[in-house]
Amino acid sequence: MSHPVQGAVLTLALVALGGCATKGDLRRVEEQLLLSRGENQRADSARGAQLAEVIRFQQAIMDSVSAASQGLTEVQRQVAVLRGDLSNELINVQQQLVQVQALTGQSQQRLTELQTQIEARSEQVNAVTPPGDSTAAAPSGVPSAEQIYQTSVQQLRRGSPGTARLGFRELLRLYPGHALVPDAVYFLGESFAAESPDSAAVYYGRVAESHPKSPRAAGALYKLGLLAERRKDLDQARGYYQRVVRDHSASNEAALARDRLKSIGR
Repeated sequence: MSHPVQGAVLTLALVALGGCATKGDLRRVEEQLLLSRGENQRADSARGAQLAEVIRFQQAIMDSVSAASQGLTEVQRQVAVLRGDLSNELINVQQQLVQVQALTGQSQQRLTELQTQIEARSEQVNAVTPPGDSTAAAPSGVPSAEQIYQTSVQQLRRGSPGTARLGFRELLRLYPGHALVPDAVYFLGESFAAESPDSAAVYYGRVAESHPKSPRAAGALYKLGLLAERRKDLDQARGYYQRVVRDHSASNEAALARDRLKSIGR
């Protein structure tokens, strides 16, 4: 009850008492009025404290919302920066891919040109090379064995085994007695190593059997041992490793073969 209402009630009480009110009555009314005022003040104080608490709670919520908004803005900024960085990196990767494709295309084009020249002059080569003379030089305009070999090795290292095989086979066809023949046969095996181990084994075996004195023979025998070991044929693998150690003891593959023999047991 508000203070004006209390005053009106007191006035009505005094009027009702009129002249018959005693001092005791008046004192009791005053005491009640004072008591009522005290209760109202306490109630007002309590309401004021509650209101202040509500205001503080609202302020805390507003502060939290403001902080969250700032945090979200910062996250959005970082995401935008990250997107920009990723976009730039993607552009760089795409540019590098285009460059790699261009280089690969140039290499393939060069090898195709070499192959075309070889095919165009194959009859001339056969006519110039005397029967039984496999080491005779090719006529002018035909790539040398060294050129074909280097181009084919480059293709193999760049991840184009099919293109490399074409070059190695042309080298064997045009220069069957050349000193690079064992190398070409060995790398033909390498070109099949990942996709067709059985085909790789055929070429490794040809190097080991047909060119046992070649520096490539040790590598071919060692690769045959690895292929046999992968097939779980440890007896055959052991035999290849022992041949490397026995026949090519000074080679790098001999040390590797000894390690494999220790691993699988002699």
